[in-house]
Amino acid sequence: MTTSNDIPDPLTSDRGRPLPRELTTPPAAWTDSAQVVVIGSGAAGLAATVELATAGIDTLVVTRGEITETATDWAQGGLAAVWSDQDSLALHVSDTLTAGAGLCDVDAVWDLVSSAPEAIEQLITLGAQFDTDDSGAYDLHLEGGHHARRILHAGGDATGREVQRTLSAALHAAILNPESSIRVRAHTRLIDVLTDAEGVACGVRVIDPDGLIGEISSPAVVLAAGGIGQLWSLTTNPAVATGDGIAAALRAGATIRDIEFVQFHPTILVVPEAHRRPGDRGVLISEAVRGEGAFLIDRTGARVMKGLHPLADLAPRDVVASSMEAHMARTGETHLFLDARHFGAEKWESHFPSILAMCRERGVDPVKEPIPVRPAAHYLCGGISADLQGTTDVPGLHAIGEVAATGVQGANRLASNSVTEGLVAGERLGALLVGDRFGWTPAEWVRRGAAPLTDPAALAQLREATDAGVAVHRTDAGLRAALRTLAELPATDELTHESLDAENLRTVGTLVATSALARTESRGCHRRGDHPHQVPTWVRRLALRLNGGGVRLRQEPINAEEDHS
Repeated sequence: MTTSNDIPDPLTSDRGRPLPRELTTPPAAWTDSAQVVVIGSGAAGLAATVELATAGIDTLVVTRGEITETATDWAQGGLAAVWSDQDSLALHVSDTLTAGAGLCDVDAVWDLVSSAPEAIEQLITLGAQFDTDDSGAYDLHLEGGHHARRILHAGGDATGREVQRTLSAALHAAILNPESSIRVRAHTRLIDVLTDAEGVACGVRVIDPDGLIGEISSPAVVLAAGGIGQLWSLTTNPAVATGDGIAAALRAGATIRDIEFVQFHPTILVVPEAHRRPGDRGVLISEAVRGEGAFLIDRTGARVMKGLHPLADLAPRDVVASSMEAHMARTGETHLFLDARHFGAEKWESHFPSILAMCRERGVDPVKEPIPVRPAAHYLCGGISADLQGTTDVPGLHAIGEVAATGVQGANRLASNSVTEGLVAGERLGALLVGDRFGWTPAEWVRRGAAPLTDPAALAQLREATDAGVAVHRTDAGLRAALRTLAELPATDELTHESLDAENLRTVGTLVATSALARTESRGCHRRGDHPHQVPTWVRRLALRLNGGGVRLRQEPINAEEDHS
């Protein structure tokens, strides 16, 4: 049963500026068309594109930077799948459900886990090379929340780069194939999803490298645009993670769900003051480092996670991040430390060469000293409501990868399930679109009522509000204060990359804070200081859609019963 939520929406007040249904842009300078347009070039988007290329489907890939400028390319963790006789599908499912804290869709989890080995084998067929042990078998790793070694790595801590390399090479080969119909528009950014008079997606509006507006008509729009990490001042995400896909989907009429569940990775390098550089990427210290025996300590050398969870430092990420924040609040420390000195130089250099190099570049030598760390925004467990083959509630609009909420991640993602999900969903969607054969053409798009963007001068104020009220620990007062700030940010009619960043971040920040305010409990990676316990009646998801100038929030049931053998 679906019910309405009675929390007042600050954006409908006289003081607030409404969320737009479409953004104000200059007239289009050019047009294009394709049978499928794919927004994003990470694991999910490229996995779908490779399927489409194989079938000869006319496909246009739109990517905000270069093909390789993605969160996938930065991923240090691995690919989770069952490979060992000491493991089982049921155990992988159980670990995923435990991490998801009661909000996973069990059927979706079983689907992912069952499909994962085949999807990774397909990647291997395309040329991916994963680390092996002395016997030539895959070198399987253990990460937080897993009860068996099932994580494939490449180059120790460069798995994402190997996935990106493999899929990018397959895309390049498809482009060079004279029988292929694959094209790429790099340095081109999504503004809005176009819809017709019936609300059906029929293309996209973009801004190209020259700052010109383009409109691309297509009967199938695929959003694989990644997450929202740039909503906070400290994040592991690349600069392109500004919520473009989610914001555009909301404006096009799509449902957004589970967006209060933002995973904050526990161990991000705190760069010493003398080595800090403007615009420097957040250096993630992979879960695999703790999987190999590193542990968290405070400035006195005391073990932080000792006695707090049966898995101690390998507890699920939400538990570790929340425990770290609570410890820092009690002691007044601004950060903690990850101690892996006992690894020695040889293990660091062979297992984690990229992390070692990035730490040393920033003045920290993990071989000789504990690594200063603290939690930072890492992964969005929610997003556009979709199934595992990318279907959304807007006809013609599809969503895969981090931008989508499929029910697999629940209230907290299990480590190394995300790139695996992107591969599975991408292949599924590609096969679905090939099967549709495109026996139709897109209708004419119609205006939904354009509105101004957010003044980019307010970006610092926006992040200050989300850092204070919408980060690891949340309260009613902090969330309401953040919502007021977001509602009152100044507007601009000038479309620039900076104003598009600001508007999309204002939109997704409003969604996160609204859902977090409604969910009066602590579950998974959503933690309320004023509601510190998990509440059984909150085993339900929250879904949001645009309603006038604000958002309508409703509660939805969830398939959380495990009925598989």
